[in-house]
Amino acid sequence: MTTGSETPSSTRPRVLVIDDSPDVHRLLKARLKQEEIEIISSESGEAGIVELKAHRPDLVLLDLDMPTMDGFEVLRAIKDNAETVHIPVIVLSGLNSAEDKVSAFDLGAHDYIIKPFELTELRVRIRAALRLNFLLKMLAQRAQIDGLTGLWNRAYFDRRVQDEVARVQRHDGALSIAFFDADHFKSINDTFGHPAGDAVLQGLGQIIQRDSRQSDIACRYGGEEFVLIMPATGPADALAFCDRLRLQIEAVVWPRHPERRVTVSIGVAGATTPIGVTAAAWVEAADKALYTAKKSGRNRVVLTDLLAGHAAPAEPLRKAG
Repeated sequence: MTTGSETPSSTRPRVLVIDDSPDVHRLLKARLKQEEIEIISSESGEAGIVELKAHRPDLVLLDLDMPTMDGFEVLRAIKDNAETVHIPVIVLSGLNSAEDKVSAFDLGAHDYIIKPFELTELRVRIRAALRLNFLLKMLAQRAQIDGLTGLWNRAYFDRRVQDEVARVQRHDGALSIAFFDADHFKSINDTFGHPAGDAVLQGLGQIIQRDSRQSDIACRYGGEEFVLIMPATGPADALAFCDRLRLQIEAVVWPRHPERRVTVSIGVAGATTPIGVTAAAWVEAADKALYTAKKSGRNRVVLTDLLAGHAAPAEPLRKAG
């Protein structure tokens, strides 16, 4: 357990040092131990790429003059990969020619420091690079958050659903996706005003987020539609969970219109094993299940088991309240 101002290592920025000199690693670990960073060491370019993929560091300190795979190759590999291109790289090198510096910056280096380096200057440059990386991450994250509900937005969903379907296909796991739609939402706006409608959307988002697992991905899809990605969740479990959510939402008393309850229709598409279905087809199946739920009378869950290849309404649980 940490005390005082100590920062847990899991929350410290990770700095990957790729250098073939053990002395450099020892020096940096000794002289940077007061910095709030976690240092990961690799003594070759090849090992550095492995550590890069495993740990996703916040900053790389990179030597250029290394055998087998030199720093230029490492830098090129970092910047050619969409998953690592945004990681800042500070070159620490004894190569002092203008040509080497230009090549490094052309390949995407953030900074270039000549060995032997002055440690105070290195600390300052590390802090500056980490600060910039943190701010860029914050901006990128905010661009993926829905401003009204605080959930992830449609752009984030589109990316994550691709990732989750691909993961299922690789690792033979279960996955379910659920679409939620607030029933007769337009009449809430028309009758009680848009602030009341916004309050309903915020409330629905809070309920979905609050009752979901940490591994679930709750998003606002657009308008009055929400979507929940449920990794490692088969159709039966997703159905039971979504019907519990449906009942909880139906039971809510809304301060702006206590006499008017809000219900949701839900469409679920899931499978317990990989089925060779694309992310787009998975989303389409969940959306069609939602459409069936709304056409069947609303305030219900319709499940599509992608292995069985058909949609079926859930048997409604006992009404709340």
